Amino acid sequence: MQKIDDFEISQHEKSKRIINIKIDDKILEKLIFPFNKFDITALEYKPFTRFTLAKSLDDLTDNKLSKLMNLIVRDRDTGCFIIGPKNISSKINDAFLVKLSTAIAYLIGNPNHDAMAGKYYARFFVKHEDKSDSYLRKAYTNMDLHTDGTYVKEITDWLLMTKIEEKNVEGGETTMLHLDDWEHCDDLYNDPVGRQNFIWGSPKSKNIGYKIEHPIFSTDDKSKPHISYIDQFPEPKNMQQGIFLQKLSDSLEESKNKVITKLSPGSIVVANNYFWLHGRKPFKENKDLSRELLRIRGAFFRKSK
Repeated sequence: MQKIDDFEISQHEKSKRIINIKIDDKILEKLIFPFNKFDITALEYKPFTRFTLAKSLDDLTDNKLSKLMNLIVRDRDTGCFIIGPKNISSKINDAFLVKLSTAIAYLIGNPNHDAMAGKYYARFFVKHEDKSDSYLRKAYTNMDLHTDGTYVKEITDWLLMTKIEEKNVEGGETTMLHLDDWEHCDDLYNDPVGRQNFIWGSPKSKNIGYKIEHPIFSTDDKSKPHISYIDQFPEPKNMQQGIFLQKLSDSLEESKNKVITKLSPGSIVVANNYFWLHGRKPFKENKDLSRELLRIRGAFFRKSK
């Protein structure tokens, strides 16, 4: 495991594929000044300021952090890391976490425009009562394993999720599954139906006015499976596709190799969106329940021609 001064790097206790990266107080203190240079509005309106934040973080590690994160998230054997402050203090507020998440994202790639929020990132609450049109905010419903970006035209190579805050929460654990650990991957991947084009739509809250078509499974340049799937958004064209989706959904949720982990506030999960699926367990009912999350998703940087 690569060493970086003032960072604690280790394998996750529940999966050797997930790498924990804990940021020491020394680094966090050094970030406060460059982070204070820009307010959130500047980050939203001027994209180049996001790169400035990213460089300020990477410079503190002699550019070792960006190399490590890219190595992890692009590697099929890992593909996921959880990064965040080793200790949470009053200085680690929501604005700081937005900036830290932005810096990390811009060391990996270019975020997509998030149509739901109208920005390069989305912030949203999960609360006791909800009238939304997707599972995203349904506190007491299991959010089944899925990938992001299934219904948009933009390339979605990776996903970043930050837990900004939570109060009066019991349950709601994060669930993840790597394709190579999924017991039924070969069976479903080799089924020709999974290579057919499926229609993918989205509810009104996503602010996407079009539908796209693509298969659920594809193959990378090393003949390994990739998946693009979420249970709520495919529109099966016939009985064959409908039954395939049911089989796929059941076999994912029944997997005994899911990683189920409780993330503390301040935790930032970054995962490869092609071979990691993610979801969330239901919360225990509480009228005062509140959780705020941040999401950024995008494409890896690609070399200029």
